[in-house]
Order: sequence, then C-alpha cells, then structure tokens
Amino acid sequence: MTPEKREKSCGAVLCADTPAGRRYVLVQGPDGFWGFPKGHMEAGETERETALREILEETGAEAVLLDGFRSTEEYALEREGHPEIIKQVVFFLARAVDLSFQPRDTVEIRAVRLMDYAGALAAICYEDSRRILAEAERFLNASDQI
Repeated sequence: MTPEKREKSCGAVLCADTPAGRRYVLVQGPDGFWGFPKGHMEAGETERETALREILEETGAEAVLLDGFRSTEEYALEREGHPEIIKQVVFFLARAVDLSFQPRDTVEIRAVRLMDYAGALAAICYEDSRRILAEAERFLNASDQI
C-alpha cells in the first residue's frame, strides 16, 4: 500500500451585502464547476493569509475574514489523476469590501458571479461545498455579521 500524500489549501465562503440583500461570490474554474475562491498555501503563510490572497487573486476583491467560522473538507485528487494525494481545504467566512470583481488569475478562473443562497447552493456541484455554504448561511443568520 502506497503511503498517502497530503496537500493543504485555504479559501473562503465570500459574501457581500448588496442592495438586493446578502449574496455569495462564486468562482468558476477551468473545469466549469462553481465554487469558493481557494488555493495552495505558500511558504510562510498562515491559513488566513492564504484565504485572503486567494480571494484577491481569484475575484479581484478586497475582503475581511469574519471571526468564529472555520470549516474543512478533505478529498482524494482522483479526478486530477492523483488518488494517492489527500487534499484538505480550510474555509473561512469573508465579507467583500467592494463589489468590483475582476479576477487577477484568468487562467484558473473563468467567471465570478454574485448569487443568492438558493442560486449558489444550486450552482455548487460538490456535496461538501454545499455543506460548507449551508454552515456559513446558518452562521451569518445567527450572528448578524452581514
């Protein structure tokens, strides 16, 4: 049995307060799937620093992380051809400071969209990501942070 390798990424469920109410910011990757901004940790970065850098790179928006929310998912990178690698992704909850979304990384990101909760839940295809979105929605509804 081959020992498993591990990778770690960080990102955030990014929300925005708009005139139409709370919206979630989703990014569409090159595979066409919608999800949250996230990416690999760089040497010397904390989880929170990685999440903020990835938000900026993938959406072009400045954001602030909200205290008290941290959720994780783990999966094998089978669809990327590496079933021996287990990836852990740590998600925080963030609020967009501005609503001008322009990805800086146009190779990895095809589109950035604001969606209401129901639309975001429907757009996300992975069950763990839907679970994390639901956790974020419950957290926000209970905390009045946005």
